[in-house]
Amino acid sequence: MPVISWEDPFCGEGANCFRIGTDTEGNAYIAVAGQEDRPLTDSREALRSLILEIKAGRADHLL
Repeated sequence: MPVISWEDPFCGEGANCFRIGTDTEGNAYIAVAGQEDRPLTDSREALRSLILEIKAGRADHLL
């Protein structure tokens, strides 16, 4: 498994905490806080697009 640099956990109102991380190969990761050993992975650009869509309110139906 690659070495992942994790950001501090982000927690929503219901204490649903997740973490975002990256590695040196250009991959991005997202995981439930405390379950970083089982992340979802994709490119940094895909993760950036997801975050922008969530912030714009276009992905609320997924949450």
